[in-house]
Amino acid sequence: MIGIYAVQFVAARFSLREHLTSTDLAALRFAGAGMILLPGSCRSGMAAMQTLGWKRALALAALAGLPYPIIINWGLTYAPAAHGAALCPASIVFFSYLLSQFAAADRASRQRTIGVVAIITGLVLFISPTHAGAGMTDLFVGDLLFIGSGAMFASYAVLVRRWHVDPVTATGSVVLLSCLPLPLVYLFAPTGLHAAPAAEIASQIVIQGFLAGAAAMFLYTFIVRQLGSQTASLFMPCVPMVTVIVGMAVLDETPTGIQLAAIAIMAAGMALSALAKPMAKAA
Repeated sequence: MIGIYAVQFVAARFSLREHLTSTDLAALRFAGAGMILLPGSCRSGMAAMQTLGWKRALALAALAGLPYPIIINWGLTYAPAAHGAALCPASIVFFSYLLSQFAAADRASRQRTIGVVAIITGLVLFISPTHAGAGMTDLFVGDLLFIGSGAMFASYAVLVRRWHVDPVTATGSVVLLSCLPLPLVYLFAPTGLHAAPAAEIASQIVIQGFLAGAAAMFLYTFIVRQLGSQTASLFMPCVPMVTVIVGMAVLDETPTGIQLAAIAIMAAGMALSALAKPMAKAA
């Protein structure tokens, strides 16, 4: 999963600099995921959604479906891949912590609280030079979009756990409902598909669709359902570090020294938070 998420950010950033738009990549993500999931699960998926309830299915799709990658890809049009890989996972851990306090009445352990404080420190340190520098407004906008996407996916993970949704139902519902508006996206949204070579489109279907949209989402949802969003976030500290390495090699994008330090602080915070033992619920 670490490799999938790292390559996802770098591949998206590459195509956004070349031919494709944020909506193109989101459409290819769910077109590819639909090729994998829908043929075998369309009938059962409809029944599962009826059991889950259409309102809940729509809520999950709104948080982790088509709007989610559009926001991430929109952020990648403004900011480098390393920004997305650092801020998205850190935001997921941070907002999962906040939501768990309100939704599940969990008492956070001291270790997890320290981890979240480290994440906040890293986020502020990462964004501050971007916000302070002249002509860096676009980077700051991109960073805010990444943080917003993290809040969305954290909400999705908490709801999956709270509603006891199995991973097949959750993933199938999100993919099916996200595929329905794709014809409208193709007709009316800005697109660069006609200018992109077939190899680029095919590679994005594999990376964004087969891997990130189907495989990684199913695995993450499965871990969340079985072990909780806290355990599911164990892999996240490695994502920004791997993405930085791949981004430097493929995109020639090198973070500043301050940003590398911020990534290290956020990674440490994510690790502390993920490894913390949950405490009993408040009475």
